[in-house]
Amino acid sequence: MNQIRLQKYLAECGVASRRKAEELIRYGRVCVNGSVVTTPGTKVSDKDKVYVDEKPVTFENRKVYILLNKPVGYVTTVKDQFSRKTVIDLVSDLTERIYPVGRLDYDTSGLILLTNDGDFAYKLTHPKHEIGKVYVAQLEGIVNEKDIMIFSEGIRIEDYTTSPAVMKVKKKQKDSCIVEITIHEGKNRQIRKMCDAIGHPVITLKRVAIGDMQLNGLKEGKWRFLEKNEVSKLTSY
Repeated sequence: MNQIRLQKYLAECGVASRRKAEELIRYGRVCVNGSVVTTPGTKVSDKDKVYVDEKPVTFENRKVYILLNKPVGYVTTVKDQFSRKTVIDLVSDLTERIYPVGRLDYDTSGLILLTNDGDFAYKLTHPKHEIGKVYVAQLEGIVNEKDIMIFSEGIRIEDYTTSPAVMKVKKKQKDSCIVEITIHEGKNRQIRKMCDAIGHPVITLKRVAIGDMQLNGLKEGKWRFLEKNEVSKLTSY
């Protein structure tokens, strides 16, 4: 193979997305031919000996794409420093090294994708592609038209303003309501922070769709492989 950038090589080998691979390189966790490399643009080929955390990295022949219904109580990382259960534990019978595409909070359930295809992960997580992510939430109190308007205009949270989001009330209860929220970002605990900002804290939160991908009856803790046409559809946004 021709020489390619180290972060692209790591992504194509299924180690991590290109963005995450750049972090691994900068943190000094990658060695090439026995030397630590901290410059992401370094060129390598399949003739070079590449290691991440002292483990050899080679090209995976099979690209894997998985849709998982994540339960509450799992973190969306490959490993957790606090020894909490991770989404990888739910698909531990795979031989390929996979990683989550984006994130879902520890206390949020629902649809998450996993893969060993760095380009696929990059396309789904880069903001320019604006893939809609749909959540169903139970909120404290009853949302009104003003709250919905605030969501549609974007909300100032900490040091940034969110992109416009769509909120629809699905059901009103005595002291709470069920809403459907669609966003095109995925910042840390974004929906929870947005709902806090309008005075309606989240009670429960579940992601039910990414683009056209839906759970469609998949039980919590279970997963399935994506079909080729589903992969193509997700990368066409």
